[in-house]
Amino acid sequence: MTRAFVLGEFEREHALLAAARALRASAGARVHQLDLHSPYPIHGSDEALGLRRSTVPLVALVAGVTGAVSGYLLQWYVNAFDWALNVGNRPPHSPPAFIPVTFELGVLFASLSIFLGLLFGYFGFPRVHHPVFEVESFRSASIDALWLSAEVDGAQAEAIAQELRRLGARQVSIVAEGGR
Repeated sequence: MTRAFVLGEFEREHALLAAARALRASAGARVHQLDLHSPYPIHGSDEALGLRRSTVPLVALVAGVTGAVSGYLLQWYVNAFDWALNVGNRPPHSPPAFIPVTFELGVLFASLSIFLGLLFGYFGFPRVHHPVFEVESFRSASIDALWLSAEVDGAQAEAIAQELRRLGARQVSIVAEGGR
């Protein structure tokens, strides 16, 4: 089955968020993916789209703790266990001396996990072309307009377009996945 994208332009933020909530509630399974496009962040958009909390902070915490623990254990193993040297009668295991490397490895692991996780896992490789770019007036989404896009099956596109018109969209466009 072919996919289509239904785009609706809205005048105000509250109208856009209300339309997203209403479309998500009424369309249900007919809409595969719902997204908002605006030149600035809109408070409440994640709730209106029904997005769950991000797992990125949890991934960063686990990776950061893993990096800190591995850094500390590596220093302990090398300095106190494997190659213990008595230099100036200092103890081989000195936790204050291990703090900088432990901290830096925690930060390194956390930042690398966020970068690689977002690049490969969460977002995938960057998509340079999307079918909604075919609509000429959609260029205003990066300047001053508020858009709502719904990915639907091709047969449902006109019904969703009517629903967006009913919800107050100024302009509605339908784009097939293969082009206009």
